[in-house]
Amino acid sequence: MPRPDNIGDAGESESAVTLGRFSGALLDPGQPTPAGLVGPNGKKADKRYNVYRNNVTVGLIGALFDIYPAIHRLVGDEFFRAMARSYVRERQPQSPLLFRYGGDFAEFLERFEPVRELAYLPDVARLERAWLHAFHAADAPPLDSAALAAIAPEELADQRFIAHPATRILRSRFAAVSIFSANRSGADLAGIDPGNAEDGLVTRREFDVEVRSLPGGGAEFLLALIDGGTLGEAADAATAVTQDFDLAAAIGAMLEAGAFTAIATRD
Repeated sequence: MPRPDNIGDAGESESAVTLGRFSGALLDPGQPTPAGLVGPNGKKADKRYNVYRNNVTVGLIGALFDIYPAIHRLVGDEFFRAMARSYVRERQPQSPLLFRYGGDFAEFLERFEPVRELAYLPDVARLERAWLHAFHAADAPPLDSAALAAIAPEELADQRFIAHPATRILRSRFAAVSIFSANRSGADLAGIDPGNAEDGLVTRREFDVEVRSLPGGGAEFLLALIDGGTLGEAADAATAVTQDFDLAAAIGAMLEAGAFTAIATRD
């Protein structure tokens, strides 16, 4: 395996510069082998470095395949591989944990010209990222409906809630939730109109991540609660956009989904 020259017997700053050159050229095949890089017995390291560079690229592309399976199925294997390679050449990993790679893949898709006509792709990618966050989120017991039932009716409007660590809300101008769900389940996309705006709730009540489509006002209601608003304030936010918002159904749905863990105690 090639090694950066002078690592271990040079000053720390020189080592950092050498490491910077070593990693900086990894994702760009147009760059030459970093100066001073040698193989065993001082031999040239061009071939070894190119093999290592290719392995790094293949590994990062593989991570994107695992993180964004719906995007992969939507655009096809060959196209996704080429698109992922373009992304990899722009973005170096910021963490040794591969599941954290590709955090801004949705933003990349927004400016990636070959998919401009598939305007829903970035939001599908955001939903896949939210699914991943929910999967890795800390465990927490969901709010027990009995805790809510124990509160006097006249005090309900003043209650605040603590969101489950896995809870995420996605708002989209497109049918991102339907497209994501159909792809994950292998269902047909023929009946889905991509132009229909949808909001989604992502959470993990126990071990399985769930993605649910939200009714009108549902996103405003949950976002208000997540931001620390009272139940009354959240209901007002929802009815401001949907006059026929069903508060009782929304409360039942949030309990069933396990979107919150507890009722916040007052100071």
